[in-house]
Formats: sequence, C-alpha cells, structure tokens
Amino acid sequence: MKGTYLGEFEELVLLTVAILNGDAYGITVMDEIEKNIDRKVTVSTVHTALYRLEEKGFVESYFGGATQERGGRKKRLYKVTASGERSLAEVKEQREKLWSLMPNLKLNYE
Repeated sequence: MKGTYLGEFEELVLLTVAILNGDAYGITVMDEIEKNIDRKVTVSTVHTALYRLEEKGFVESYFGGATQERGGRKKRLYKVTASGERSLAEVKEQREKLWSLMPNLKLNYE
C-alpha cells in the first residue's frame, strides 16, 4: 500500500465519496465538489485522486449496473473503507486542534 499521507485535494475527494454514500463515481464527485465549494475541477483530476486513494486503501471501487445512457457500460463506483474513515477522522481532529489554537486575529487591511 502506498503512503497514507492525505493531500488537500485527496481529502476533498474522499469527503465527497463519503457524502455521496454509494453513488460516487468520477462525474458525481466532480459535480459535488464544484457545487459545494465552488471549485472548478476536471474529471481527470478526480479520477487521478480516486486511483491514489484506492492505492492507499482509503476507497474501494466496484462496478454498478449497466445503464442505457452509457451505452450499456457499467459505472465504476467508489465507497470509503474503514481505513479511509479513520483517515478522515484524524484529519478532522488535527484541523480542529489547530483551529482551536488560532488566536483571535484582528487584521487591519488598509
């Protein structure tokens, strides 16, 4: 298994796969990211992140049913693994800890 470091974009993709809860594939992940955080991404960058997450053991892929709109081809769907859930929980805990240490800054932008 590849290293378990979770990059910023991988974290977004992993969170999105968890949100989609069984309906995550390249296009739905891309659409959900664009809709929820107003960030333009390409399906190829999403696929690259999904492949890396699968190599790290954070997601598993499986084939869904064939659909007529896809010419009878099956979709490769993704779901978060237990290891992926642990990784998300660790990242959330780390971020919350750092945010709790943040001083109440009053920045003066003149």
